[in-house]
Amino acid sequence: MPAPRYTSASWEVNRGWMLAANIAADLDAWLRLLVLHDIDDLADAEPDTMRFRLYHLPARLADHARRRWLRIERTWPWAKAFTTCWHRLTALPAVT
Repeated sequence: MPAPRYTSASWEVNRGWMLAANIAADLDAWLRLLVLHDIDDLADAEPDTMRFRLYHLPARLADHARRRWLRIERTWPWAKAFTTCWHRLTALPAVT
């Protein structure tokens, strides 16, 4: 088995990349556990599927009247899944 390839020759840089990758994997798992548990296509989705369907969002963020609006294309197949996810996330109580 070949040795793994790292992004840098520096141990500190590689440790930072590994920490960032682990945090991203944890956030992805918690998102699926907390808010996507009943959406069949996304409850057990792989990270690539999550990235394609939710994280790379074809939308525009617009500022108007001191508010921000996220404009999602209505024809996007996963618009309902994203809005459901967003509403559930914002309804979670704040951790103190």
